[in-house]
Amino acid sequence: MAMTIASNYSANVAYRHLKESDSDASRSLAKLSAGTRVLSGRDDAASLAIGKRLESETAALRQASVNAGQAGSMLQIADGALSSVSDILTRMKTLATQSASDQVSDAERVYLNDEFTQLRSEIDRIAGDTEFNGQKLINGSQTITAGTIGTDIEAADGFGAIKFDNNAANVSNADQFSIAYDTATSRFTVTNTTTGVAQTSEQVTAAPTAGSTQDVRFDEFGLTLTLTSDFDPATAIAANNTFDATVANSTSTTLTFKVGTGTTAAEDDLAFTLDAASVSALSAGLGAATLDTRANAETAIDAVATAIDEVNDRRAAIGANQNRLEFASANLASSIENSEAARSELLDLDIAAEMTSFTSKQILMQAGVSMLAQANQMPQNLLKLLS
Repeated sequence: MAMTIASNYSANVAYRHLKESDSDASRSLAKLSAGTRVLSGRDDAASLAIGKRLESETAALRQASVNAGQAGSMLQIADGALSSVSDILTRMKTLATQSASDQVSDAERVYLNDEFTQLRSEIDRIAGDTEFNGQKLINGSQTITAGTIGTDIEAADGFGAIKFDNNAANVSNADQFSIAYDTATSRFTVTNTTTGVAQTSEQVTAAPTAGSTQDVRFDEFGLTLTLTSDFDPATAIAANNTFDATVANSTSTTLTFKVGTGTTAAEDDLAFTLDAASVSALSAGLGAATLDTRANAETAIDAVATAIDEVNDRRAAIGANQNRLEFASANLASSIENSEAARSELLDLDIAAEMTSFTSKQILMQAGVSMLAQANQMPQNLLKLLS
C-alpha cells in the first residue's frame, strides 16, 4: 500500500476496531451493573420473552401463596370460633344434665335455665361476629334483591339496575326504600323508610354517554344504582318512588381463593363452604330448649348433643380444608422456586464469566488506543522525506 499523508488508512482501521471494543466494553459494563445478561431484545429476544413471562408468572405465584396463607388464617379464625362454641355447648350439656336430676328443685332449675339461655345467645353472637376483613365466616350468607319497584324508577327513566351487596348492612327482609333525585343539588337520596335511615350520594350532574353506564353508590345499605344514558339530570324524582328489599338467608358461606395464576376454576381456585354455627343451624330444637322442668331438661340434652355433633362436623371440614391449603401452599413454594430458577437461567448474568469478558475488552481498548496513537504518528514520519 502506498504511503500517503492525505488519507491515514491505518488510523481509520485502528479507530474502527477501537470503537467496536469500546462499544463491547460499555455493553459488558452495563450488564455487570444491571446483573442481567439480556438488556434488550437484541441480546437474546427468545430468552427475554420467555424470561419475562416467567417473571410475571413468579410474581403471580407469590401472590397466590399469600392468598393461600390468608385463606388459612380465615379458616383458623372460623375454627377458633367453633372451638368457643364447642366449649359453650359442653357447659350447656352440663347444665342440662344437672337440671335433669331430681336433686335440684324447680327454683334451682330457674337459675340453671337463666345461664343456659344466656349461653345460647352467646352462640348466636359468636356466629354473627366472627369475621375476617369484613367477611362473615360462620353466620351463613344472605342474598338481597330489590323487589317491587315504583313506576318512576324504571329503564325508561335511566335506571339500568338496582343491586344490593350480599350481607348488606342496615337491610332486613321486607324493608322498603325510597329514591329521590334533587335537581338543585344534583344528588340522589335513598331512604330506608322502614327504619328511617337515609344516605345522600355524590353529585350526578350528567347522564352517562350512549352505550355506557354510571354507578351511584350507597355504602350505608350496600346498594348500587346503575344509571344509563336515558337518565335526565334535569328531571326531579319524587321520594315516593319506592322498592322493597327481599332477603334470602343461606345456612352456609362459600369462600373462593385464587391459588393459581390462571382462570380455570378447577385448577386455579379453591372453594370452601363454611356452614353456619348459629343455634338454629346447629340444632332444630336447641333454640326453644329450656331447663325449667326435668322433662324439658331431658329434651335439651338431646338438642345440645345434636349441636355438639354438628360443631364437630364443621371443625372436621375446616381441618380438612386447612390441610389441603397446606399442600397447596407447599406446591406454590416449589413452583415459585422452580420458576425463579428457570428465569434466572435465562436472564441472570454469570458475573465471573462476564467479568472475564469485560477484562478482555478493556485490554483490547487499551491496545486500540495505543495502536491508534501509533497510526496517527505514521504520517509524521513521512514529513522527514519532505525536508
